[in-house]
Amino acid sequence: MNVPRHHGALELGLIGNCHVAALVNTLGQLVWWCYPNFDGDPAFSRLLAGDEEKGFSDCLLDGMSSSHSEYVRNTAIICTTLEDAAGNAVRITDFAPRFTQYGRQFRPAQLCRLIEPLRGLPRVTLRIRPTHHYGKPCTAFSGSNHILYVGGENTIRLTTDAPLSYIQRETPFVLRRPISMVIGLDEPLDNAPGEVVKTFLKHTFTYWYEWVRALAIPFEWQEVVIRAAITLKLCSFEETGAVIAAVTTSIPEAPDSGRNWDYRYCWLRDAYFVIMALNRLGATKTMERYVDFIATVASGNADLKPLYGIVPDLDLTERIEPDLAGFLGHGPVRVGNQAVEQIQHDVFGSVVLAVAQSFVDQRLPNPGDEGMLRILEPLVARAARLAFEPDAGIWEYRGRQRVHTHSALLCWAACDRVGHISERLGLAQTADHWRKEAKRLREVILRDAWSDSRQTFTGTFGHDALDASVLLMSELGLINAKDPRFVATVECIGRELNVNGHLLRYATADDFGLPETAFMVVKFWYLDALAAIGRREEARELYCELIGARNTYGLLSEDIHPQTGEMWGNIPQTYSMAGLINSAMRLSMSWEEGLCRDSW
Repeated sequence: MNVPRHHGALELGLIGNCHVAALVNTLGQLVWWCYPNFDGDPAFSRLLAGDEEKGFSDCLLDGMSSSHSEYVRNTAIICTTLEDAAGNAVRITDFAPRFTQYGRQFRPAQLCRLIEPLRGLPRVTLRIRPTHHYGKPCTAFSGSNHILYVGGENTIRLTTDAPLSYIQRETPFVLRRPISMVIGLDEPLDNAPGEVVKTFLKHTFTYWYEWVRALAIPFEWQEVVIRAAITLKLCSFEETGAVIAAVTTSIPEAPDSGRNWDYRYCWLRDAYFVIMALNRLGATKTMERYVDFIATVASGNADLKPLYGIVPDLDLTERIEPDLAGFLGHGPVRVGNQAVEQIQHDVFGSVVLAVAQSFVDQRLPNPGDEGMLRILEPLVARAARLAFEPDAGIWEYRGRQRVHTHSALLCWAACDRVGHISERLGLAQTADHWRKEAKRLREVILRDAWSDSRQTFTGTFGHDALDASVLLMSELGLINAKDPRFVATVECIGRELNVNGHLLRYATADDFGLPETAFMVVKFWYLDALAAIGRREEARELYCELIGARNTYGLLSEDIHPQTGEMWGNIPQTYSMAGLINSAMRLSMSWEEGLCRDSW
């Protein structure tokens, strides 16, 4: 049976502008914000501070009795309403400015808060306690209309029309007029804070409203898909084209597990799923910027890393930061990621798959050409050579290397897609070469990944352990979904990796023991496979279960606990959010079907 929805501390909403991102909880408290960009030092670090009251900005309402928080429809703007027992109420509007200005996107490293009295005479306390160097409190210095928070390399400026003395002393006061706050860059505003925030809010609303209007969404589950699309957009660092895996670090996969990772970087594997999801909605600009990123990291270097910083040359050496206790006290807090040192052969296919559409999409102003193909070819040559060499695999095992089926599958995909690209570009000899390589890899995978004893495809060659990543074999085109071997694999995984309605990645011990929580995206892969083998209605039911697993704001993290229903892992996880889109596009009835039905 399935467990009830219960998210606890991960009831968080995301605001951002493709340069910075922040998390807001249901009380209107900003609990996570890295400055001056996604992988920077968290100025708001309360999410990982354990019991310590540091690293946040909030508005406390005296005698608060209830709160309600939600997105403004089809935007990345969050409104939170707080009410006390006497009916006094205050509304907090949080957003990061993003709009077109002077012919380019205006997306400063700033957050905006508008705090308004809704009813009565609410008595509030405004608190802002930023940190630096992962948990050290900043020192505050007051100016004429601003406060500077100093610590480390970056100075944060709060410009506001609120009484500065009340903020610095955290003194309660009666809110009789709207208050505006701009937090971020140490630069003066060019107008009064109230006018600036009002203008920014208007233009930011218009930007998101128009962006959503251009999406090619499915007939069903429109709100789900729109929220997922906005979330994925917010996880792209527009300046370089990098796409991060999540905006957080060190939210553990399970309580007291030590499985705490920093996901604020660009995994080539994860980025492919994001690009695929947004492309399906017609939002191709993220792919166009990502192609630029790939050209930068791949040009002249066929030895790809599994992940890169949002600026590719960033040092990602993993370390532990001692001044933050961890999410709910579950440390350690890690910065950087050891996976950057690993060998993961699926990276080659991930890159090719992510940029493949650029060679065939006639809408693009700068489609893929022979020059881009020449950048890809050295990568694909390595894929063909290394496909059956041991690596750390998709799940980034730290203590072992094997020949992983998924890695070989992606190496095959690299050869296969570059063969098609070459043919499209009229390079017959090149196309023939890569088709032959793809044929060779396919034959070996179908032979060596199959277990006669278990009658299923397994996660590694020569071993019988199941691995949910093999569910992608049909989607990527290696094998027909109706092939009895693939059908048997789907059924076997559905039985043996299922725990209380959720699916594990694998059920064997890894570097940290037996896995405790289920990986969200695996269930999406499973229901997609079910639909492909003809069990579409069952797939639709599972999709609705996953919709129900989202938090108040419509976001998913990385993991879900099969017994408690709690979400764990970094949030929002782009893998999971992409799954919401990709599966909806497959399972929804068409617009023609929907509009012809007797009732909606």
